[in-house]
Parts: sequence; structure tokens; C-alpha cells
Amino acid sequence: MARPLRIEFSGALYHLTARGNARADIYSDDSDHQQFLSLLHHAVDRYGWYCHAYCLMDNHYHLLVETLSPSLSRGMKFLNGTYTQYYNRRHRRVGHVFQGRFKAILIQKDSYLLELARYIALNPVRARMVRSAQEWRWSSYLATAGYEENDPCLITDWVLAGFAKTKKVAQQRYRDFVEQGKTRSSPWQHLKNQIYLGDDSFVNDMQGKLNPGQSLKDISKKQNTGYTKTNSLLCGAPQNP
Repeated sequence: MARPLRIEFSGALYHLTARGNARADIYSDDSDHQQFLSLLHHAVDRYGWYCHAYCLMDNHYHLLVETLSPSLSRGMKFLNGTYTQYYNRRHRRVGHVFQGRFKAILIQKDSYLLELARYIALNPVRARMVRSAQEWRWSSYLATAGYEENDPCLITDWVLAGFAKTKKVAQQRYRDFVEQGKTRSSPWQHLKNQIYLGDDSFVNDMQGKLNPGQSLKDISKKQNTGYTKTNSLLCGAPQNP
């Protein structure tokens, strides 16, 4: 079976997930969660990423990451590989921690950045582990909503810029936005070709980054392109005062 498609370029926005081997837990206690976030911080610094949102569940994680260079595969190899070494050493075990390769979905930033940030924050609520996003400790929601300081791995400015020009107003509107998401359908109903979340123009643009003659679904190795995309400071949602 061919490996999942990887398209990498400067300015790409991804929803990233990895699940525990055989669906086993990948965090045993607070120290494991903290170590993973520390490694995520190192990956952000080393590989030129912006992490806009994260949520660490029991047996998997969600990340919303923007890359400033074609560095996704290298960064994820560092993150998952180094965490596996740490976890096995600390818990005196051997073998895989994660099940297979990570999953990456390319996101159209101006249309879905905010929606994916909300989806990630609500993941433990949908799993019925907590009643509100505020109750889940291992998520970027608390920092983005203004309940605690930012973790070093996280940047909240771009998400909050989609709600207001002033931080306190933006944080309150973000809280309301997440709360409203409890009754909204999943954004994955708009997923295209299993790897794109965006409109037809976005999908065509992404497909144009593939080498001619390669199949969209059956590509055996990752794609690295030299395409450069200018980063925007704004999230794409209309700003309000």
C-alpha cells in the first residue's frame, strides 16, 4: 500500500494527528504530557513552525501547525521519534509508541484556521471526557481563551486576530465561538481527496504542486517543493473592533 501523500511548502497549514499503537495510551501521567509539549516547542523552534492549536488526548494528539519551510516530515520525525525514545526509556518498555505514520491534512488557512482551532479545542468534549473545553488541561484552549499564559510552543495571535483587534475582546469572542461549536457539524464533512480541507480552487492549487504524472492517491514517497508562499498575519476571518 502506498504511503499517504505529503505536500510540503513554505506557508502550508496542516492538521496533524498520530495515534497510539494498537490504540494504546501515549501519555501515562502529567510528566509525559509536559515532555511532549517540551519536544513540540523544540520542533517549533528547530524546524520553523507556528503551532496555532493543540490538544493531547489519552491515546492520540491533534496539532494545527503552519510551516515556514518545507520541514513537516523532518519535524514530525523528530517529534514522534524523540518522544518514543523518551517514553520507552522512562516506562522501561520497547517497541512502537505510535501506530504507523502521522496523518497530515492540508488546510485552506483563510477558510478553516478558526474552524480547526475550535474543532481541536472541543475534541475532549466530543469524546465526553469533559463537559467544556476549559476543563481539559492539555489543550491550547486555556491559553488562547486567556485563562493561562501561553505555552512556549504555542502562538495565539493569528487565531485571536480573527475575532477582534484588542486581545481581551478577541479572547471573549473566541470563548463564545468555541462554545457555539458544540452544536456544529464536524469540518471533516468538507474533506476532499482525504488530504485537503478547502474549496476547489485550493485543491487545484495543491494538486498543482505535485510533480506531473504522479497519482493523487498512490504516491510512494513524500513531496518536497521549493514553492514559497507569503505568510499572512491575519487568519482570514473578518476583524472586528
